[in-house]
Amino acid sequence: MNAPDPATPAARAAERERLRAAYLRPLGRRPASSARGIHHTALISSDVERTIRFYQDLLEFPLTELIENRDYPGSSHFFFDLGNENLLAFFDFPGLDVGPYAEVLGGLHHIAISVEPERWRRLRQRVADAGVAHEVHSDVSLYFRDPDGARVELIADPLGEMYGSEILGPPTTDAEAD
Repeated sequence: MNAPDPATPAARAAERERLRAAYLRPLGRRPASSARGIHHTALISSDVERTIRFYQDLLEFPLTELIENRDYPGSSHFFFDLGNENLLAFFDFPGLDVGPYAEVLGGLHHIAISVEPERWRRLRQRVADAGVAHEVHSDVSLYFRDPDGARVELIADPLGEMYGSEILGPPTTDAEAD
């Protein structure tokens, strides 16, 4: 008997089911994470001012700091407030040819940022009015690219939910997990 072709949709679905059965614990049996959250995600900017105008002026994420990058003298490290004590950071690397944005194995596919539904509708219109190419999926996800090509998703689902399903719940104690 031949093994199923791993490239077929049925084989990929079977593999997801195998992984779910092996690793996904029911909500009430999941241990608490060892992490407190993402302090910041850092992307690369080819133009600091253009990035500030895009994220602060268009998307309404306030710039919170602009400092020199401690790891690369002359480079800027700057941060935007994404709410809930989450930050989106950028570096510029003047003088380095970092090349254009590319989706590569181990690289960033997209960053999904939760916004309230009313704000999501307003931002969707602002993105359209600014002439930014975009796509809407499932009436809650707005996808577009930032000025350097990084894919951004604004999602109207609350934190911890995905398309109306809860994917995070309150952490359990060790005693509850046993």
